[in-house]
Amino acid sequence: MAASKPVEAAVVAAAAPGSGSGVGGSGTAGPGTGGLPRWQLALAVGAPLLLGAGAMYLWSRQRRRREAGGRGDASSLKRNSERKTPEGRASPALGSGHPEGPGAHLEMNSLDRAQAAKNKGNKYFKAGKYEQAIQCYTEAISLCPTEKNVDLSTFYQNRAAAFEQLQKWKEVAQDCTKAVELNPKYVKALFRRAKAHEKLDNKKECLEDVTAVCILEGFQNQQSMLLADKVLKLLGKEKAKEKYKNREPLMPSPQFIKSYFSSFTDDIISQPMLKGEKSDEDKDKEGEALEVKENSGYLKAKQYMEEENYDKIISECSKEIDAEGRFAAEALLLRATFYLLIGNASAAKPDLDKVIGLKEANVKLKILLDQVEEAVADFDECIRLRPESALAQAQKCFALYRQAYTGNNSSQIQAAMKGFEEVIKKFSRCAEGYALYAQALTDQQQFGKADEMYDKCIELEPDNATTYVHKGLLQLQWKQDLDKGLELISKAIEIDNKCDFAYETMGTIEVQRGNMEKAIDMFNKAINLAKSEMEMAHLYSLCDAAHAQTEVAKKYGLKPPTL
Repeated sequence: MAASKPVEAAVVAAAAPGSGSGVGGSGTAGPGTGGLPRWQLALAVGAPLLLGAGAMYLWSRQRRRREAGGRGDASSLKRNSERKTPEGRASPALGSGHPEGPGAHLEMNSLDRAQAAKNKGNKYFKAGKYEQAIQCYTEAISLCPTEKNVDLSTFYQNRAAAFEQLQKWKEVAQDCTKAVELNPKYVKALFRRAKAHEKLDNKKECLEDVTAVCILEGFQNQQSMLLADKVLKLLGKEKAKEKYKNREPLMPSPQFIKSYFSSFTDDIISQPMLKGEKSDEDKDKEGEALEVKENSGYLKAKQYMEEENYDKIISECSKEIDAEGRFAAEALLLRATFYLLIGNASAAKPDLDKVIGLKEANVKLKILLDQVEEAVADFDECIRLRPESALAQAQKCFALYRQAYTGNNSSQIQAAMKGFEEVIKKFSRCAEGYALYAQALTDQQQFGKADEMYDKCIELEPDNATTYVHKGLLQLQWKQDLDKGLELISKAIEIDNKCDFAYETMGTIEVQRGNMEKAIDMFNKAINLAKSEMEMAHLYSLCDAAHAQTEVAKKYGLKPPTL
Protein backbone atom coordinates (compact mmCIF):
# COMPACT_ATOMS: atom_id res chain seq x y z
CA MET A 1 0.00 0.00 0.00
CA ALA A 2 1.03 3.56 -0.54
CA ALA A 3 1.78 6.20 2.00
CA SER A 4 -1.46 8.07 1.64
CA LYS A 5 -4.62 7.23 3.31
CA PRO A 6 -7.85 7.65 1.30
CA VAL A 7 -7.40 4.96 -1.31
CA GLU A 8 -5.38 2.91 1.13
CA ALA A 9 -8.30 3.15 3.49
CA ALA A 10 -10.60 1.88 0.75
CA VAL A 11 -8.30 -1.03 0.02
CA VAL A 12 -7.93 -1.95 3.67
CA ALA A 13 -11.62 -1.63 4.34
CA ALA A 14 -12.63 -3.66 1.31
CA ALA A 15 -9.90 -6.28 1.40
CA ALA A 16 -9.11 -7.13 5.00
CA PRO A 17 -9.97 -4.48 7.56
CA GLY A 18 -9.33 -5.63 11.05
CA SER A 19 -6.39 -7.69 9.94
CA GLY A 20 -3.85 -5.10 10.90
CA SER A 21 -1.39 -6.84 8.66
CA GLY A 22 -2.06 -5.68 5.14
CA VAL A 23 -1.92 -8.43 2.54
CA GLY A 24 -1.67 -11.10 5.17
CA GLY A 25 -4.81 -10.05 7.00
CA SER A 26 -7.98 -11.98 7.79
CA GLY A 27 -5.96 -15.03 8.64
CA THR A 28 -4.57 -15.51 5.17
CA ALA A 29 -1.27 -17.34 5.05
CA GLY A 30 1.20 -17.37 2.22
CA PRO A 31 0.52 -19.42 -0.89
CA GLY A 32 2.22 -22.61 0.21
CA THR A 33 0.31 -24.83 2.60
CA GLY A 34 1.12 -28.26 1.28
CA GLY A 35 1.91 -30.93 3.81
CA LEU A 36 -0.12 -29.40 6.62
CA PRO A 37 -2.63 -31.49 8.57
CA ARG A 38 -6.14 -30.72 7.42
CA TRP A 39 -7.14 -28.65 10.42
CA GLN A 40 -3.97 -26.59 10.20
CA LEU A 41 -4.62 -25.88 6.56
CA ALA A 42 -8.11 -24.65 7.37
CA LEU A 43 -6.68 -22.31 9.97
CA ALA A 44 -3.89 -21.09 7.74
CA VAL A 45 -5.85 -20.22 4.63
CA GLY A 46 -9.16 -19.20 6.12
CA ALA A 47 -11.08 -21.38 3.67
CA PRO A 48 -14.74 -22.27 4.27
CA LEU A 49 -14.77 -24.73 7.14
CA LEU A 50 -16.37 -27.55 5.27
CA LEU A 51 -13.67 -27.33 2.64
CA GLY A 52 -10.80 -26.52 4.98
CA ALA A 53 -10.63 -30.06 6.26
CA GLY A 54 -10.05 -31.47 2.81
CA ALA A 55 -8.89 -28.69 0.55
CA MET A 56 -5.28 -29.84 0.61
CA TYR A 57 -6.36 -32.93 -1.28
CA LEU A 58 -8.44 -31.07 -3.85
CA TRP A 59 -6.10 -31.29 -6.83
CA SER A 60 -4.10 -34.39 -5.92
CA ARG A 61 -6.62 -37.04 -5.00
CA GLN A 62 -7.39 -40.29 -6.72
CA ARG A 63 -10.95 -41.07 -7.64
CA ARG A 64 -12.84 -42.99 -5.04
CA ARG A 65 -13.29 -46.62 -5.97
CA ARG A 66 -16.79 -47.20 -7.22
CA GLU A 67 -19.16 -49.58 -5.49
CA ALA A 68 -19.06 -53.11 -6.75
CA GLY A 69 -22.54 -54.33 -7.65
CA GLY A 70 -24.25 -57.65 -7.17
CA ARG A 71 -25.47 -59.84 -10.00
CA GLY A 72 -26.89 -58.03 -12.97
CA ASP A 73 -25.77 -54.63 -11.68
CA ALA A 74 -24.55 -51.77 -13.80
CA SER A 75 -20.92 -52.00 -12.74
CA SER A 76 -20.15 -53.03 -16.31
CA LEU A 77 -21.50 -49.69 -17.54
CA LYS A 78 -19.03 -46.89 -18.10
CA ARG A 79 -19.00 -44.68 -14.98
CA ASN A 80 -18.09 -41.10 -15.70
CA SER A 81 -16.75 -38.60 -13.20
CA GLU A 82 -20.12 -36.85 -12.88
CA ARG A 83 -21.85 -39.97 -11.50
CA LYS A 84 -24.59 -39.86 -14.14
CA THR A 85 -24.95 -43.58 -14.71
CA PRO A 86 -27.35 -45.88 -12.88
CA GLU A 87 -26.00 -48.81 -10.92
CA GLY A 88 -26.68 -52.21 -9.51
CA ARG A 89 -26.93 -52.64 -5.79
CA ALA A 90 -26.01 -49.95 -3.30
CA SER A 91 -23.30 -50.46 -0.74
CA PRO A 92 -23.88 -53.77 1.07
CA ALA A 93 -25.69 -53.52 4.37
CA LEU A 94 -26.06 -55.97 7.21
CA GLY A 95 -29.05 -58.25 6.77
CA SER A 96 -29.36 -57.63 3.06
CA GLY A 97 -28.66 -61.21 2.03
CA HIS A 98 -31.35 -63.56 0.76
CA PRO A 99 -33.44 -65.14 3.55
CA GLU A 100 -33.59 -68.80 4.27
CA GLY A 101 -36.64 -70.88 5.13
CA PRO A 102 -40.22 -71.09 3.86
CA GLY A 103 -41.11 -68.57 1.17
CA ALA A 104 -37.48 -67.88 0.31
CA HIS A 105 -37.88 -69.22 -3.23
CA LEU A 106 -40.82 -66.91 -4.00
CA GLU A 107 -39.02 -63.92 -2.48
CA MET A 108 -35.89 -64.56 -4.52
CA ASN A 109 -38.02 -64.83 -7.64
CA SER A 110 -39.54 -61.42 -6.89
CA LEU A 111 -36.11 -59.96 -6.40
CA ASP A 112 -34.88 -61.69 -9.55
CA ARG A 113 -37.68 -60.11 -11.55
CA ALA A 114 -36.93 -56.72 -10.03
CA GLN A 115 -33.24 -57.06 -10.89
CA ALA A 116 -34.13 -58.07 -14.45
CA ALA A 117 -36.32 -54.98 -14.84
CA LYS A 118 -33.52 -52.86 -13.47
CA ASN A 119 -30.98 -54.39 -15.86
CA LYS A 120 -33.31 -53.66 -18.76
CA GLY A 121 -33.61 -50.10 -17.51
CA ASN A 122 -29.82 -49.81 -17.42
CA LYS A 123 -29.66 -50.75 -21.11
CA TYR A 124 -32.23 -48.11 -21.98
CA PHE A 125 -30.32 -45.59 -19.88
CA LYS A 126 -27.06 -46.33 -21.67
CA ALA A 127 -28.84 -45.88 -24.99
CA GLY A 128 -30.18 -42.50 -23.91
CA LYS A 129 -33.80 -43.72 -23.77
CA TYR A 130 -34.57 -42.26 -20.36
CA GLU A 131 -38.37 -42.48 -20.42
CA GLN A 132 -38.19 -46.23 -21.09
CA ALA A 133 -35.50 -46.55 -18.40
CA ILE A 134 -37.81 -44.85 -15.91
CA GLN A 135 -40.58 -47.32 -16.71
CA CYS A 136 -38.24 -50.24 -16.09
CA TYR A 137 -36.96 -48.82 -12.81
CA THR A 138 -40.54 -48.16 -11.72
CA GLU A 139 -41.33 -51.82 -12.45
CA ALA A 140 -38.29 -52.89 -10.43
CA ILE A 141 -39.48 -50.79 -7.49
CA SER A 142 -42.94 -52.36 -7.61
CA LEU A 143 -41.55 -55.92 -7.81
CA CYS A 144 -38.86 -55.58 -5.13
CA PRO A 145 -39.71 -57.04 -1.70
CA THR A 146 -40.21 -54.14 0.72
CA GLU A 147 -37.74 -55.50 3.25
CA LYS A 148 -34.91 -55.41 0.69
CA ASN A 149 -33.89 -51.89 1.66
CA VAL A 150 -30.55 -51.79 -0.09
CA ASP A 151 -31.82 -53.15 -3.42
CA LEU A 152 -34.88 -50.94 -3.30
CA SER A 153 -32.77 -47.87 -2.57
CA THR A 154 -30.68 -48.68 -5.66
CA PHE A 155 -33.77 -48.79 -7.87
CA TYR A 156 -34.94 -45.41 -6.60
CA GLN A 157 -31.48 -43.95 -7.12
CA ASN A 158 -31.34 -45.32 -10.68
CA ARG A 159 -34.70 -43.82 -11.48
CA ALA A 160 -33.49 -40.51 -10.04
CA ALA A 161 -30.50 -40.70 -12.41
CA ALA A 162 -32.87 -41.04 -15.36
CA PHE A 163 -35.02 -38.15 -14.13
CA GLU A 164 -31.82 -36.12 -13.83
CA GLN A 165 -31.09 -36.62 -17.53
CA LEU A 166 -34.55 -35.22 -18.27
CA GLN A 167 -33.89 -32.32 -15.86
CA LYS A 168 -36.92 -33.21 -13.77
CA TRP A 169 -35.32 -31.95 -10.58
CA LYS A 170 -38.31 -32.30 -8.28
CA GLU A 171 -38.65 -35.97 -9.19
CA VAL A 172 -34.88 -36.43 -8.74
CA ALA A 173 -35.07 -35.04 -5.22
CA GLN A 174 -38.10 -37.18 -4.34
CA ASP A 175 -36.57 -40.44 -5.53
CA CYS A 176 -33.24 -39.68 -3.85
CA THR A 177 -35.11 -38.98 -0.62
CA LYS A 178 -36.70 -42.42 -0.87
CA ALA A 179 -33.29 -43.96 -1.48
CA VAL A 180 -31.74 -42.17 1.52
CA GLU A 181 -34.64 -43.16 3.77
CA LEU A 182 -33.92 -46.79 2.90
CA ASN A 183 -30.13 -46.41 3.04
CA PRO A 184 -29.20 -43.28 5.08
CA LYS A 185 -25.51 -43.23 4.10
CA TYR A 186 -26.06 -43.76 0.39
CA VAL A 187 -23.47 -41.38 -1.08
CA LYS A 188 -24.73 -41.38 -4.67
CA ALA A 189 -28.29 -40.62 -3.65
CA LEU A 190 -27.19 -37.87 -1.28
CA PHE A 191 -25.00 -36.24 -3.91
CA ARG A 192 -27.65 -36.49 -6.64
CA ARG A 193 -30.20 -34.97 -4.28
CA ALA A 194 -27.72 -32.18 -3.46
CA LYS A 195 -27.44 -31.36 -7.17
CA ALA A 196 -31.23 -31.40 -7.51
CA HIS A 197 -31.59 -29.04 -4.55
CA GLU A 198 -29.05 -26.74 -6.19
CA LYS A 199 -31.17 -26.63 -9.36
CA LEU A 200 -34.31 -26.03 -7.30
CA ASP A 201 -32.50 -23.21 -5.45
CA ASN A 202 -32.81 -25.01 -2.13
CA LYS A 203 -29.36 -23.92 -0.96
CA LYS A 204 -29.68 -24.92 2.70
CA GLU A 205 -30.83 -28.46 1.83
CA CYS A 206 -28.14 -28.69 -0.87
CA LEU A 207 -25.47 -27.73 1.65
CA GLU A 208 -26.60 -30.30 4.20
CA ASP A 209 -26.56 -33.11 1.63
CA VAL A 210 -23.19 -32.21 0.15
CA THR A 211 -21.75 -31.83 3.66
CA ALA A 212 -22.82 -35.39 4.43
CA VAL A 213 -21.25 -36.54 1.16
CA CYS A 214 -17.96 -34.79 1.92
CA ILE A 215 -17.75 -36.41 5.34
CA LEU A 216 -18.67 -39.88 4.01
CA GLU A 217 -16.07 -39.57 1.27
CA GLY A 218 -13.41 -38.29 3.64
CA PHE A 219 -13.23 -34.95 1.82
CA GLN A 220 -11.56 -36.65 -1.12
CA ASN A 221 -13.97 -36.12 -4.00
CA GLN A 222 -13.45 -33.03 -6.12
CA GLN A 223 -17.03 -32.74 -7.33
CA SER A 224 -18.62 -32.70 -3.89
CA MET A 225 -15.95 -30.34 -2.59
CA LEU A 226 -16.54 -27.89 -5.42
CA LEU A 227 -20.31 -28.02 -4.99
CA ALA A 228 -19.93 -27.36 -1.27
CA ASP A 229 -17.68 -24.41 -2.00
CA LYS A 230 -20.12 -23.04 -4.57
CA VAL A 231 -23.20 -23.21 -2.40
CA LEU A 232 -21.38 -21.84 0.65
CA LYS A 233 -20.28 -18.81 -1.35
CA LEU A 234 -23.77 -18.24 -2.73
CA LEU A 235 -25.34 -18.48 0.72
CA GLY A 236 -22.69 -16.20 2.17
CA LYS A 237 -23.19 -13.54 -0.50
CA GLU A 238 -26.97 -13.60 -0.15
CA LYS A 239 -26.92 -13.25 3.62
CA ALA A 240 -24.18 -10.64 3.65
CA LYS A 241 -25.94 -8.50 1.05
CA GLU A 242 -29.11 -8.41 3.13
CA LYS A 243 -27.45 -7.83 6.50
CA TYR A 244 -24.86 -5.34 5.32
CA LYS A 245 -27.34 -2.92 3.77
CA ASN A 246 -29.52 -2.88 6.88
CA ARG A 247 -26.97 -2.86 9.68
CA GLU A 248 -26.00 0.15 11.78
CA PRO A 249 -22.49 1.55 11.21
CA LEU A 250 -19.99 0.16 13.70
CA MET A 251 -16.90 2.08 14.72
CA PRO A 252 -13.80 -0.10 15.13
CA SER A 253 -12.02 -0.23 18.46
CA PRO A 254 -9.62 2.58 19.44
CA GLN A 255 -6.78 0.04 19.26
CA PHE A 256 -7.57 -0.75 15.65
CA ILE A 257 -7.94 2.90 14.65
CA LYS A 258 -4.61 3.86 16.20
CA SER A 259 -2.90 0.88 14.58
CA TYR A 260 -4.54 1.77 11.27
CA PHE A 261 -3.32 5.36 11.21
CA SER A 262 0.13 4.41 12.46
CA SER A 263 0.59 2.30 9.30
CA PHE A 264 0.86 5.40 7.11
CA THR A 265 3.87 7.65 6.77
CA ASP A 266 3.70 11.42 6.31
CA ASP A 267 0.06 11.46 7.36
CA ILE A 268 -1.73 14.80 7.65
CA ILE A 269 -5.02 14.28 9.40
CA SER A 270 -3.83 12.07 12.27
CA GLN A 271 -0.97 14.38 13.28
CA PRO A 272 -1.29 16.30 16.59
CA MET A 273 -2.86 19.73 16.33
CA LEU A 274 -0.45 22.44 15.24
CA LYS A 275 0.24 25.51 17.36
CA GLY A 276 -1.61 27.70 14.92
CA GLU A 277 -4.70 25.56 15.37
CA LYS A 278 -4.82 26.06 19.15
CA SER A 279 -6.06 29.03 21.09
CA ASP A 280 -3.54 31.06 23.12
CA GLU A 281 -5.03 29.65 26.29
CA ASP A 282 -4.61 26.09 25.06
CA LYS A 283 -0.98 26.70 24.13
CA ASP A 284 -0.23 27.23 27.81
CA LYS A 285 -1.95 24.01 28.90
CA GLU A 286 0.73 21.43 28.28
CA GLY A 287 -0.51 17.89 28.91
CA GLU A 288 -4.15 18.91 29.22
CA ALA A 289 -6.95 18.19 26.73
CA LEU A 290 -7.23 20.94 24.15
CA GLU A 291 -10.27 23.15 24.04
CA VAL A 292 -10.74 24.55 20.55
CA LYS A 293 -12.01 28.14 20.59
CA GLU A 294 -12.30 28.64 16.85
CA ASN A 295 -15.68 27.67 15.45
CA SER A 296 -14.24 24.93 13.23
CA GLY A 297 -15.76 21.48 12.95
CA TYR A 298 -12.52 20.09 11.56
CA LEU A 299 -10.43 21.39 14.47
CA LYS A 300 -12.94 19.91 16.90
CA ALA A 301 -12.71 16.64 14.98
CA LYS A 302 -8.93 16.68 15.35
CA GLN A 303 -9.33 17.33 19.04
CA TYR A 304 -11.62 14.30 19.26
CA MET A 305 -8.95 12.32 17.42
CA GLU A 306 -6.44 13.14 20.14
CA GLU A 307 -8.99 12.28 22.83
CA GLU A 308 -9.87 9.00 21.04
CA ASN A 309 -13.50 10.14 20.93
CA TYR A 310 -13.95 8.76 17.43
CA ASP A 311 -17.76 8.59 17.30
CA LYS A 312 -18.05 12.39 16.98
CA ILE A 313 -15.54 12.87 14.17
CA ILE A 314 -17.84 12.37 11.17
CA SER A 315 -20.45 14.82 12.46
CA GLU A 316 -17.83 17.50 13.20
CA CYS A 317 -16.27 17.08 9.77
CA SER A 318 -19.72 17.48 8.24
CA LYS A 319 -20.10 20.83 10.03
CA GLU A 320 -16.82 22.07 8.54
CA ILE A 321 -17.81 20.88 5.07
CA ASP A 322 -21.31 22.39 5.22
CA ALA A 323 -19.88 25.72 6.39
CA GLU A 324 -17.30 25.64 3.59
CA GLY A 325 -14.63 26.36 6.19
CA ARG A 326 -10.94 26.79 5.53
CA PHE A 327 -10.26 23.17 6.44
CA ALA A 328 -12.94 21.74 4.10
CA ALA A 329 -10.47 19.60 2.13
CA GLU A 330 -8.97 18.10 5.27
CA ALA A 331 -12.45 17.54 6.69
CA LEU A 332 -13.53 15.71 3.53
CA LEU A 333 -10.49 13.46 3.75
CA LEU A 334 -10.95 12.75 7.44
CA ARG A 335 -14.67 12.06 7.01
CA ALA A 336 -14.00 9.77 4.05
CA THR A 337 -11.45 7.82 6.06
CA PHE A 338 -13.87 7.25 8.92
CA TYR A 339 -16.63 6.31 6.50
CA LEU A 340 -14.29 3.59 5.28
CA LEU A 341 -13.43 2.52 8.80
CA ILE A 342 -17.11 1.94 9.58
CA GLY A 343 -17.55 0.07 6.30
CA ASN A 344 -19.41 2.75 4.31
CA ALA A 345 -17.32 2.89 1.14
CA SER A 346 -20.18 4.31 -0.96
CA ALA A 347 -20.28 7.41 1.25
CA ALA A 348 -16.50 7.79 1.21
CA LYS A 349 -16.05 7.92 -2.56
CA PRO A 350 -17.85 11.26 -3.19
CA ASP A 351 -15.76 12.89 -0.45
CA LEU A 352 -12.53 11.67 -2.03
CA ASP A 353 -13.67 12.85 -5.46
CA LYS A 354 -14.38 16.32 -4.04
CA VAL A 355 -10.98 16.54 -2.37
CA ILE A 356 -9.23 15.83 -5.65
CA GLY A 357 -11.29 18.53 -7.40
CA LEU A 358 -10.79 21.26 -4.79
CA LYS A 359 -8.49 24.01 -6.08
CA GLU A 360 -7.87 25.31 -2.60
CA ALA A 361 -6.93 21.90 -1.24
CA ASN A 362 -3.65 21.58 0.59
CA VAL A 363 -0.99 21.01 -2.09
CA LYS A 364 0.64 18.26 -0.07
CA LEU A 365 -2.75 16.59 0.34
CA LYS A 366 -3.37 16.58 -3.42
CA ILE A 367 0.08 15.14 -4.09
CA LEU A 368 -0.62 12.35 -1.66
CA LEU A 369 -3.93 11.57 -3.32
CA ASP A 370 -2.36 11.49 -6.77
CA GLN A 371 0.34 9.14 -5.51
CA VAL A 372 -2.23 6.81 -4.04
CA GLU A 373 -4.05 6.39 -7.33
CA GLU A 374 -0.81 5.31 -8.98
CA ALA A 375 0.48 3.31 -6.03
CA VAL A 376 -2.56 1.06 -5.78
CA ALA A 377 -1.78 -0.31 -9.24
CA ASP A 378 1.98 -0.46 -8.93
CA PHE A 379 4.15 -0.70 -5.82
CA ASP A 380 7.22 0.22 -7.83
CA GLU A 381 5.66 3.52 -8.87
CA CYS A 382 4.69 4.16 -5.27
CA ILE A 383 8.26 3.56 -4.12
CA ARG A 384 9.62 5.80 -6.88
CA LEU A 385 7.32 8.58 -5.72
CA ARG A 386 8.01 7.96 -2.03
CA PRO A 387 11.30 6.09 -1.51
CA GLU A 388 10.93 6.25 2.27
CA SER A 389 7.53 4.56 2.34
CA ALA A 390 8.23 1.58 4.58
CA LEU A 391 4.74 0.20 4.05
CA ALA A 392 5.08 0.18 0.28
CA GLN A 393 8.48 -1.51 0.48
CA ALA A 394 7.14 -4.24 2.78
CA GLN A 395 4.03 -4.82 0.66
CA LYS A 396 6.13 -5.04 -2.50
CA CYS A 397 8.30 -7.76 -0.93
CA PHE A 398 5.22 -9.75 0.03
CA ALA A 399 3.71 -9.38 -3.44
CA LEU A 400 6.97 -10.55 -5.03
CA TYR A 401 7.11 -13.48 -2.64
CA ARG A 402 3.59 -14.64 -3.49
CA GLN A 403 4.30 -14.29 -7.18
CA ALA A 404 7.50 -16.33 -6.84
CA TYR A 405 5.82 -19.05 -4.80
CA THR A 406 2.92 -19.34 -7.21
CA GLY A 407 5.40 -19.71 -10.06
CA ASN A 408 7.45 -22.20 -8.04
CA ASN A 409 10.57 -20.12 -8.67
CA SER A 410 13.02 -20.88 -5.87
CA SER A 411 15.54 -18.21 -6.86
CA GLN A 412 12.86 -15.51 -6.84
CA ILE A 413 11.60 -16.79 -3.49
CA GLN A 414 15.08 -16.36 -2.06
CA ALA A 415 15.34 -12.89 -3.59
CA ALA A 416 12.03 -11.90 -2.00
CA MET A 417 13.14 -13.23 1.39
CA LYS A 418 16.37 -11.26 1.07
CA GLY A 419 14.26 -8.22 0.24
CA PHE A 420 12.39 -8.64 3.53
CA GLU A 421 15.70 -8.65 5.40
CA GLU A 422 16.67 -5.40 3.72
CA VAL A 423 13.30 -3.82 4.53
CA ILE A 424 13.40 -4.62 8.25
CA LYS A 425 17.02 -3.46 8.41
CA LYS A 426 16.25 -0.15 6.70
CA PHE A 427 12.88 0.39 8.39
CA SER A 428 13.46 -1.17 11.79
CA ARG A 429 10.38 0.56 13.26
CA CYS A 430 7.94 -0.70 10.62
CA ALA A 431 5.80 -3.34 12.31
CA GLU A 432 4.18 -4.23 9.00
CA GLY A 433 7.53 -5.36 7.61
CA TYR A 434 8.07 -7.82 10.46
CA ALA A 435 4.48 -9.10 10.25
CA LEU A 436 4.59 -9.80 6.51
CA TYR A 437 8.05 -11.33 6.75
CA ALA A 438 6.78 -13.60 9.53
CA GLN A 439 3.99 -14.86 7.28
CA ALA A 440 6.45 -15.66 4.48
CA LEU A 441 8.77 -17.40 6.97
CA THR A 442 5.86 -19.46 8.29
CA ASP A 443 5.03 -20.50 4.76
CA GLN A 444 8.65 -21.60 4.30
CA GLN A 445 8.35 -23.50 7.61
CA GLN A 446 11.04 -21.36 9.24
CA PHE A 447 8.91 -21.28 12.35
CA GLY A 448 11.49 -20.18 14.88
CA LYS A 449 12.47 -17.09 12.93
CA ALA A 450 8.82 -16.32 12.18
CA ASP A 451 8.14 -16.38 15.92
CA GLU A 452 10.95 -13.87 16.44
CA MET A 453 9.45 -11.56 13.82
CA TYR A 454 6.05 -11.66 15.48
CA ASP A 455 7.68 -10.86 18.83
CA LYS A 456 9.35 -7.84 17.26
CA CYS A 457 6.03 -6.75 15.79
CA ILE A 458 4.39 -7.03 19.22
CA GLU A 459 7.24 -5.01 20.73
CA LEU A 460 6.56 -2.19 18.25
CA GLU A 461 2.75 -2.42 18.40
CA PRO A 462 1.76 -4.10 21.69
CA ASP A 463 -1.91 -3.27 21.16
CA ASN A 464 -2.17 -4.85 17.70
CA ALA A 465 -4.54 -7.74 18.39
CA THR A 466 -4.09 -9.28 14.95
CA THR A 467 -0.41 -10.02 15.58
CA TYR A 468 -1.36 -12.12 18.61
CA VAL A 469 -3.77 -14.10 16.42
CA HIS A 470 -1.06 -14.78 13.82
CA LYS A 471 1.38 -15.79 16.55
CA GLY A 472 -1.27 -18.10 18.03
CA LEU A 473 -1.77 -19.78 14.65
CA LEU A 474 1.99 -20.22 14.41
CA GLN A 475 2.02 -22.13 17.71
CA LEU A 476 -0.61 -24.51 16.35
CA GLN A 477 1.25 -25.13 13.12
CA TRP A 478 4.74 -25.21 14.58
CA LYS A 479 4.36 -26.98 17.91
CA GLN A 480 0.77 -28.27 17.74
CA ASP A 481 0.38 -26.37 21.00
CA LEU A 482 -3.38 -25.84 21.14
CA ASP A 483 -3.36 -24.35 24.63
CA LYS A 484 -0.75 -21.74 23.76
CA GLY A 485 -2.50 -20.92 20.51
CA LEU A 486 -5.84 -20.38 22.23
CA GLU A 487 -4.15 -18.35 24.96
CA LEU A 488 -2.69 -15.93 22.40
CA ILE A 489 -5.95 -15.62 20.48
CA SER A 490 -7.81 -14.99 23.75
CA LYS A 491 -5.23 -12.31 24.51
CA ALA A 492 -6.09 -10.69 21.18
CA ILE A 493 -9.76 -10.54 22.15
CA GLU A 494 -8.80 -9.12 25.55
CA ILE A 495 -6.82 -6.35 23.84
CA ASP A 496 -9.51 -5.65 21.25
CA ASN A 497 -12.98 -7.08 21.78
CA LYS A 498 -13.89 -5.88 18.27
CA CYS A 499 -11.19 -7.93 16.52
CA ASP A 500 -13.25 -9.92 14.02
CA PHE A 501 -10.18 -11.86 12.88
CA ALA A 502 -9.70 -13.23 16.41
CA TYR A 503 -13.33 -14.40 16.63
CA GLU A 504 -13.13 -15.93 13.16
CA THR A 505 -9.96 -17.84 14.04
CA MET A 506 -11.37 -18.99 17.37
CA GLY A 507 -14.47 -20.25 15.56
CA THR A 508 -12.35 -22.12 13.05
CA ILE A 509 -10.47 -23.87 15.84
CA GLU A 510 -13.69 -24.79 17.64
CA VAL A 511 -15.06 -26.37 14.44
CA GLN A 512 -11.94 -28.49 14.16
CA ARG A 513 -12.39 -29.48 17.80
CA GLY A 514 -16.00 -30.47 17.12
CA ASN A 515 -17.47 -27.68 19.31
CA MET A 516 -19.99 -26.49 16.74
CA GLU A 517 -22.19 -24.39 19.02
CA LYS A 518 -19.23 -22.39 20.31
CA ALA A 519 -17.87 -22.08 16.78
CA ILE A 520 -21.17 -20.68 15.51
CA ASP A 521 -21.19 -18.17 18.37
CA MET A 522 -17.67 -17.01 17.45
CA PHE A 523 -18.58 -16.68 13.77
CA ASN A 524 -21.69 -14.66 14.58
CA LYS A 525 -19.60 -12.26 16.64
CA ALA A 526 -17.19 -11.86 13.73
CA ILE A 527 -20.09 -11.30 11.31
CA ASN A 528 -21.40 -8.42 13.42
CA LEU A 529 -17.94 -6.82 13.34
CA ALA A 530 -17.18 -7.33 9.63
CA LYS A 531 -16.08 -4.13 7.91
CA SER A 532 -16.96 -5.06 4.34
CA GLU A 533 -19.68 -7.01 2.60
CA MET A 534 -17.08 -9.34 1.11
CA GLU A 535 -15.63 -10.15 4.52
CA MET A 536 -19.10 -10.69 5.92
CA ALA A 537 -19.94 -13.11 3.08
CA HIS A 538 -16.83 -15.16 3.89
CA LEU A 539 -17.78 -15.30 7.57
CA TYR A 540 -21.33 -16.37 6.75
CA SER A 541 -19.83 -19.21 4.68
CA LEU A 542 -17.89 -20.39 7.72
CA CYS A 543 -20.94 -20.15 9.94
CA ASP A 544 -23.18 -21.96 7.43
CA ALA A 545 -20.63 -24.75 7.12
CA ALA A 546 -20.66 -25.22 10.89
CA HIS A 547 -24.48 -25.19 10.92
CA ALA A 548 -24.55 -27.80 8.16
CA GLN A 549 -22.19 -30.09 10.05
CA THR A 550 -24.43 -29.75 13.12
CA GLU A 551 -27.49 -30.78 11.13
CA VAL A 552 -25.70 -33.68 9.46
CA ALA A 553 -24.56 -34.93 12.86
CA LYS A 554 -28.18 -34.89 14.07
CA LYS A 555 -29.63 -36.59 10.99
CA TYR A 556 -27.00 -39.16 10.12
CA GLY A 557 -24.66 -39.33 13.10
CA LEU A 558 -21.81 -38.18 10.87
CA LYS A 559 -18.97 -36.06 12.18
CA PRO A 560 -15.70 -35.08 10.50
CA PRO A 561 -12.39 -35.88 12.24
CA THR A 562 -11.60 -33.55 15.13
CA LEU A 563 -8.46 -32.43 16.92
